[in-house]
Amino acid sequence: MDAAVPPMVRLQGVSKVYRRGSVEVPVLESVDLSIASGAFEAFMGPSGSGKSTLLNLISGLDRPTTGVVEVAGRDLAQLSDAELADWRSAHVGFIFQLYNLLPVLTAAENVELPLLLTPLSRAERRRHVAAALEVVGLSHRRSHRPSELSGGEQQRVAIARAIVTDPDLIIADEPTGDLDRKSAEQVLDLFEALHHGLRKTLVMVTHDPNAAEHAERIHHLEKGVLQ
Repeated sequence: MDAAVPPMVRLQGVSKVYRRGSVEVPVLESVDLSIASGAFEAFMGPSGSGKSTLLNLISGLDRPTTGVVEVAGRDLAQLSDAELADWRSAHVGFIFQLYNLLPVLTAAENVELPLLLTPLSRAERRRHVAAALEVVGLSHRRSHRPSELSGGEQQRVAIARAIVTDPDLIIADEPTGDLDRKSAEQVLDLFEALHHGLRKTLVMVTHDPNAAEHAERIHHLEKGVLQ
């Protein structure tokens, strides 16, 4: 990584402890991590190893107990909850295992949802939606609802929703976990296109070694410790 270019993600001495009554449950321990802008990196580890917690910290959905989390040049600890919500809307796109599409909305309307929080006009929102659906190859399915789409198509709609705001960082939590092998490969090929073609920074958690192999670098978490 070019020393003159700051990393997209920098974690220094990050630990996370959850409290259940009087009991402290450590989830992450002294994590140091640097992810370059435009990188595609995967995290693997057994259930309970802290993978999803790490994603939540990087994306600003949670705050560390100790340590520094900097993303896209911002120290997330310095932001209020409201500022953090605005920052996430502008800088982070989310992709989940179960798509999280609203069943009553069309593909285009689902993709448009993040744009409703922006000052874009209706016409501008439609142009952004059209461009995002074109990237994932689903322009012809824009008027279909989730129940009319295959699992792979639903996940590609979710990817279009994640990229429609042109975020700096894309967070993917088990994005192929609910897909058959063919659909999973199509989604992973799309991730590689986003990485190589659009130079998006992708951070993915997965249990699937085949999925992880698409990333540039694979990290392993074991009992909250980054190996």
